[in-house]
Amino acid sequence: FRLLCSLLLPALFLSGILCILLVVLLWGVRLWIQRKKQWSSAGRDGKRPLLVAFFHPYCNAGGGGERVLWCAIRTLQKKYRNVTCVVYTGDRDATGEEIVEGAFRRFNIKLIHPVKFVFLEKRFLVEASLYPHFTLLGQSLGSVFLGWEALLKCVPDIYIDSMGYAFTIPLFKYLGGCRIGCYVHYPTISTDMLSVVRNQDTRFNNAAFITSSPLFSKFKLAYYYFFAFMYGLVGSCSDVVMVNSSWTLNHILSLWRAGACTSVVYPPCDVQTFLDIPLEVEKSTSEYSIVSVSQFRPEKDHPLQIRAFAKLLKEKRVGQQPSLKLILIGGCRNQQDEERVNNLKCLCEELGVSDDVIFRINIPFEELKRHLAEATIGLHTMWNEHFGIGVVECMAAGTVILAHNSGGPKLDIVVPHEGRVTGFLAEDEDSYADTMVYIFSLSPEKRLEIRENARRSVHRFSEQHFEDTFLLSVEPLFK
Repeated sequence: FRLLCSLLLPALFLSGILCILLVVLLWGVRLWIQRKKQWSSAGRDGKRPLLVAFFHPYCNAGGGGERVLWCAIRTLQKKYRNVTCVVYTGDRDATGEEIVEGAFRRFNIKLIHPVKFVFLEKRFLVEASLYPHFTLLGQSLGSVFLGWEALLKCVPDIYIDSMGYAFTIPLFKYLGGCRIGCYVHYPTISTDMLSVVRNQDTRFNNAAFITSSPLFSKFKLAYYYFFAFMYGLVGSCSDVVMVNSSWTLNHILSLWRAGACTSVVYPPCDVQTFLDIPLEVEKSTSEYSIVSVSQFRPEKDHPLQIRAFAKLLKEKRVGQQPSLKLILIGGCRNQQDEERVNNLKCLCEELGVSDDVIFRINIPFEELKRHLAEATIGLHTMWNEHFGIGVVECMAAGTVILAHNSGGPKLDIVVPHEGRVTGFLAEDEDSYADTMVYIFSLSPEKRLEIRENARRSVHRFSEQHFEDTFLLSVEPLFK
């Protein structure tokens, strides 16, 4: 006992000293950062504008998250005159002017005032390809280093994580002294992901060699539970939490336990632009098109679309129906996305549908609008899609939507409007092919009725509705 005490007491004393030194060090870093903030923020007239910084390392991409970012900035510029918006980005291959021009070209969003860009050099630290194993943990730790670089380059008054890097939140709150908001498109980890590992299901993020081994599955489940605990801790540091759908809300409430400051803010969809497309009974045509709108990422499950389309072509009786085309529209962010597109093209060749599948990558907004105006079916296949801006755009443009029976499409979007059908849901290759057969079997008048119902239902996803709910949610940050 004496030996134990003689070892334990010095260890406790040393631990206490180290903790005190760590606290003093962190407090000193906080004071240094706060002083740096005061030095760098004063304008020529002596008045300091309120700096609102958005952490969005891939702001020049063309996805729904980027639409939220630019609409949020434009909304703040409309509301607050003394606000300067800052964007932390790793898109060093483009100038600020080119990024803003790209937002206008892709999303038809024109900002009111200039935006300050802080270009980050260490974005590679959050690339999934850098972490073939323990990807979630690796990317999250990488985001902390990337966030530290961002904080050193610009210390804002209000920090908004608009891309899902929750592990940067404590950094900006406790060292930067910032008020914290975040917009969660998709929880980094969810209870659904835990159930996939627990049930040993093979998915794009759960390899076959893990599902085939009970030992590996148990280890990965323990790793996921640990990560979920840490994710909940950092997320709960937020002052304002916005989520994009009911599905995301349920997961964030269970993980972050911050219900008092959490609200649903549907993403801004440019529904009015698509509603301008004339809606009328289809005329007889020799070709029908099926359009998919989503980034070329693995979770979007483009292979399912191609396989279902190939099955549809096999079931179609030649000569009795017009020819069909599948048009895959999406953005490529990097070389991995481009390789994924090449793999999809190889799949088309393997299934014998290369001549019937068209890839349109990083296209301008007007071309996207034209494809949607001409399409009969809008296709979306992501399992547990957090929201689905592409789904809303397809419905607003007048296509008959066919989405996955899960996530945001199931809970928020493809739901009956005033008791009437607004679209269809499916789950696997067979059900997608069968539903497409059913849609094409409907009369043009019946399809028009469904398209009209869908259009009436999407007004709740308009940019104006986003602006109202976004301003209401972030108001506490400006008090």
